[in-house]
Amino acid sequence: MIVYDKLWQTMKERGVSQYKLTKEHRVSNGQLDRLRKNRDVSTFTLNNLCKILDCRIEDIAEYIPD
Repeated sequence: MIVYDKLWQTMKERGVSQYKLTKEHRVSNGQLDRLRKNRDVSTFTLNNLCKILDCRIEDIAEYIPD
């Protein structure tokens, strides 16, 4: 299972709020909801988040074996 718990910490460290993601970077509320619930998101979304936050995928997602 892929979890996005690290995303919220990385956002905090970079000073990027969910509001800023939606208003300035056009990340949809639906995508943020999927991330909050650890649901499937596209690699396009993950790529955009890495660009916005200037980070690596490991800084926002983590694989947890079942």
